Amino acid sequence: MRIAYIIDSMAFKGGAERIISEKMNELSADDSYCIYLITCYQFPDETPNTYYISEKVGQIHLQIPVHRQYKYHYPRRLWEKWRYHHLLSQKLAKTIDSIQPDIIVGVGYTLADVVCSIPCQAKKVIESHEARHFTMSNVLYRERSPLSKMFVGIYRKIYLRTIEKKASVVVCLTREDAIDWQKAHRVEVIPNFSTMQVTAISSGTSKRVIAVGRLEWQKGYDKLIRIWKNVYTRHPNWQLDIFGEGTLKNELQTQIRQEQVSNITIHPFTDNISKEYANSSICVLTSRFEGFSLVLLEAMRHGVPCVTFDCPYGPSDVVDNGKNGYVIENDNIELFAEKLSELMDHPETRKTFSEMAIVKAKIFDKEVIMRQWKSLFESLLKE
Repeated sequence: MRIAYIIDSMAFKGGAERIISEKMNELSADDSYCIYLITCYQFPDETPNTYYISEKVGQIHLQIPVHRQYKYHYPRRLWEKWRYHHLLSQKLAKTIDSIQPDIIVGVGYTLADVVCSIPCQAKKVIESHEARHFTMSNVLYRERSPLSKMFVGIYRKIYLRTIEKKASVVVCLTREDAIDWQKAHRVEVIPNFSTMQVTAISSGTSKRVIAVGRLEWQKGYDKLIRIWKNVYTRHPNWQLDIFGEGTLKNELQTQIRQEQVSNITIHPFTDNISKEYANSSICVLTSRFEGFSLVLLEAMRHGVPCVTFDCPYGPSDVVDNGKNGYVIENDNIELFAEKLSELMDHPETRKTFSEMAIVKAKIFDKEVIMRQWKSLFESLLKE
């Protein structure tokens, strides 16, 4: 079976890029699959792949210099944008014609309309990593002008409708996102898996809470600081450690000082986050939205119970409220602080949640998830 993955670039350090590289590597290890990676805008000599990709994966880099459009002002930029878009469509069509894949896989947050419009007989699979509700949404770009928001809104409707009309199947990470894609021809739910090497399980005895993720508005760390302000006075011997980098670092540090919150530290990303999970007793997630939270899954694999807002989308698919953690009504700061304090006060509950978290995390093992992907691919070829 010949499968071609199409993405803008594999030079970014993102969750989608990491999981796609893992899936390609896993499939290419099976001799019944022939896997190709096609990047559209990546120049590998200047920006190499961030994650390891097996030599068994055939790599094709179209090297479309789309970034050059930003040298121009509007309306010239619109012309340049269209020109590069047209060039990309031509090159993709020619590449697909040369390798003749049985299945083409694209990602929902970029170029999915182009992938779905390639003239070929291959089945077209679109992975919804960002969730439909947030794909190209103005929610993600609050600084856009009203005029820009209007044009993006129009393009977004066309973009999503193209996917729904032309994709053979849309694969979602969560049940909630699948509901939003109900107008598509076919919708399946296949969650992500974590390949993080777990070298130690949390003892649950350290007085430490951990949060992991980019320091951006989406992750809701401003809310977490307010929660911690309610919690740390009752638990002065507990520590909150945040691991992440991003544009809001200075703003968050200022909030911590202004609100006079103690026992909270922001650390840069670490290559050994597994060690940090194992040295923690609770993981918290206060995101405004998620596509699928690998952080919760990674924490649970280390036996770390989680307290999370029930944000769209994903946390309620991973954490079972009251069994292996707590899922809190979205934006209910007081209830979040109450449940977090409750878990900090009761080590026996943490121990029970820890054991159940490890059991729940096993349904997201790589072997389990990859069987679902192979089954999907096989079913597509039978249609």
